[in-house]
Amino acid sequence: MRLYNRIILISLFLMFVNLDVFGQNVRKTEKPPVNERLFFGGSFGLQFGTITYIDVSPIIGLWILPKVAIAGGPNFTYYKNKYYDEEIIIYGGRLYTQYLLLENINNVLPIGLNTGIFLHLEDELSHYKIISPSYASDNFFANNVLLGGGIRQPIGARSFLNLTVLWTIHDSGYSIRSNPEMRVSFNF
Repeated sequence: MRLYNRIILISLFLMFVNLDVFGQNVRKTEKPPVNERLFFGGSFGLQFGTITYIDVSPIIGLWILPKVAIAGGPNFTYYKNKYYDEEIIIYGGRLYTQYLLLENINNVLPIGLNTGIFLHLEDELSHYKIISPSYASDNFFANNVLLGGGIRQPIGARSFLNLTVLWTIHDSGYSIRSNPEMRVSFNF
């Protein structure tokens, strides 16, 4: 995807920042200090057997507006398929923006859930190292752009469990992930 296409896509996504979704009122208040707007978290995954999959993806983020967060961090994935005698090591980083459409669904539908709904736009740059005795090993970079949304469930005063569904809207031709990709992550 060319740079100007990415800029247009990110600009369209950020236009949601100015929308007043579901009639929520934005109050003019003093901006909290940076240490109260910072958040940490990430995800990890483990699978062992015929296919071994290990994924570690920590993040650090900042709420730049009450409903808009930016975050990023490194990621590492190890994938081994014993059936195909193939091993893939992936490392890189990701940057994403989240827009909180609805902080608490219970304010709109009184069903007893304190779940929030968000949009998610992510750009991920990864280095792939493929090791296979059946063909020459390969090293290359891949850039994937993912778009989707999810729900966040509070699990503490400043902690959340996020369930995110992402579709690859631009890939570099190689990915070991499914489309859509489902993630479970934690923020605190």
